[in-house]
Amino acid sequence: MRITSITNWAYGITVVLTALSGGAFMMSSHSALQERAAVEEHLALDTLAEDLALGAELGSDDARLYVMRGDERYLEAFRAGENSERSREATATKLAAQGLAPGEAEALKAVVRDAEALDKIELAAIEAFQRGDKTAAQEGLFGAGYERVQGALVQTVAHFRDLTAARTGAQLEAARDRSNWWSLVAKIMLAVTGALFVAVLYFVLRRRVVKPLMQMTGIVSRLAKQDYTVEVPVERRADEIGEMNDAIEIFRTNLIERERLDAEQRADQRTKDMILQMMHRVQACQNQAELAEVVVRFIPEIFPDLAGGLYILNDSKTALTRAGVWLEPQRSEAAFPASACWGLRRGRSHESGTKGSDVPCRHLEASGPTALCMPLTAQGDMIGLIYTEERGENALGSGGARLYLELIAENVGLAIANLQLREKLIELAVRDPLTGLFNRRFLDETLQQHGQNRSGEQIACLMVDIDHFKRFNDEFGHDAGDLVMQYVGQILRETVGPAGTAYRFGGEEFTVLLPGLEEDQAAELADGLRRKIGGATLSHSGRVLGTVSTSIGVAASPQDGSIETLVTRADAALLKAKAAGRNRTVMASEIQARQ
Repeated sequence: MRITSITNWAYGITVVLTALSGGAFMMSSHSALQERAAVEEHLALDTLAEDLALGAELGSDDARLYVMRGDERYLEAFRAGENSERSREATATKLAAQGLAPGEAEALKAVVRDAEALDKIELAAIEAFQRGDKTAAQEGLFGAGYERVQGALVQTVAHFRDLTAARTGAQLEAARDRSNWWSLVAKIMLAVTGALFVAVLYFVLRRRVVKPLMQMTGIVSRLAKQDYTVEVPVERRADEIGEMNDAIEIFRTNLIERERLDAEQRADQRTKDMILQMMHRVQACQNQAELAEVVVRFIPEIFPDLAGGLYILNDSKTALTRAGVWLEPQRSEAAFPASACWGLRRGRSHESGTKGSDVPCRHLEASGPTALCMPLTAQGDMIGLIYTEERGENALGSGGARLYLELIAENVGLAIANLQLREKLIELAVRDPLTGLFNRRFLDETLQQHGQNRSGEQIACLMVDIDHFKRFNDEFGHDAGDLVMQYVGQILRETVGPAGTAYRFGGEEFTVLLPGLEEDQAAELADGLRRKIGGATLSHSGRVLGTVSTSIGVAASPQDGSIETLVTRADAALLKAKAAGRNRTVMASEIQARQ
């Protein structure tokens, strides 16, 4: 039952009980008034009877004294008493005519008759005395007849008093009983009202209102402090407290859901911030190695439940090589053909699951966690692949993860394409397109950087010139001359290797920088280079071109001169070698010694 209904019922019952209690008290008061009226009536009737008896006795005494002594004072007293007695007799007659019981009325009439009879005897005796018949007067007042009438008066008065006493006593007892009964009823009503009030206070206010409200106050306070672990007690109550419990439970559920959504939003915002940071760093990378390092560092922080790797497609678009790896993926190989990945074939993300929902990629092991291949594209061209596999349960199941992975793949693909384009442009800017060697512009930049950053470090320089190169162009054509140039450039790359760097200085001249080598060590390498170049016979379009000889000038810094004059000194040594008959090596230090 609802608390309002209980309260209304309790209020109504309390009002009814209070009204009944008031009525009982009123009835008790009315009974008390009846009791008082009975007492007053008993006293009035008893006093009247007593006055009648006493007045009759006093009148008899005055009449007897007057007859015996003849004193007029007693006669006057008798007449005064006679008048009072007449008034009382009139009152008694009036009472007998109004509200007395029949027996009481008859007894009162008998008292009045006896009193009147006694008065007649006394008046007759007084008249006889006044006539001078003293003996008759005394006989009348002291004789047996007078005593008989007087005794009858006393008996009738006593009988009247007994009747009135019995009746008024019964009325008094009945009024007292009614008063006590109504008083008891009023007290019971008050006790029931008080018990009901206490019951309402205890069971309704304390147990059904105060105690649940205190619990709800604690729950709401904890919810206000974002303590969502608090449990709302389950009370199947069809009242206001039950409704409040349901409302608090709904409020708690909404708060938990809101907190979950806020947590998801914070996590989503953190993911977006991390992706933004990653994209900023990706855009600032200068080469693919730096980009791979950025990807390997950030993706595990963005997706801690995904392992994977970054794969780059080779120039021929036939194979992929892993450029970076994070969180130790289990299924994918370090390198595999491009045709082994369905993602690259389809040009869109491809999932290889363990449930056989789709065709698995051939570069993956047969069993393992669910994997996702996301191709990297730029302007419709395939660049590479981002491979991921689950380390946690259903890590790839959320649409948000895939959406962000696609966003990352799109930006990483564009960044790799930009870096590759940049590298190609740099290659075009610093390399000779015919021989594949670095050009003179890059040679000047290298010498400038070496002079600024490595001042005092030993470096040797070779100036290489193809002997009689014009002959190849004139006799066999420019294609043959290009072949000779390419041949010399290839020998330079193979021979110098990691020891230095080869450059095309211009025309048929080449330059080699050898950091860390002395002049004599560089001259020894130059002799081996001449022998290797001249050790093969070239042919072009079925025609024998013959052997190729070279002249080489060697110079070193800083013991023989500054880095700024290194190429000039090596070129001077080259001119000396050509002047001395070609196909030889000349060191710049020998020229200085001869001078």
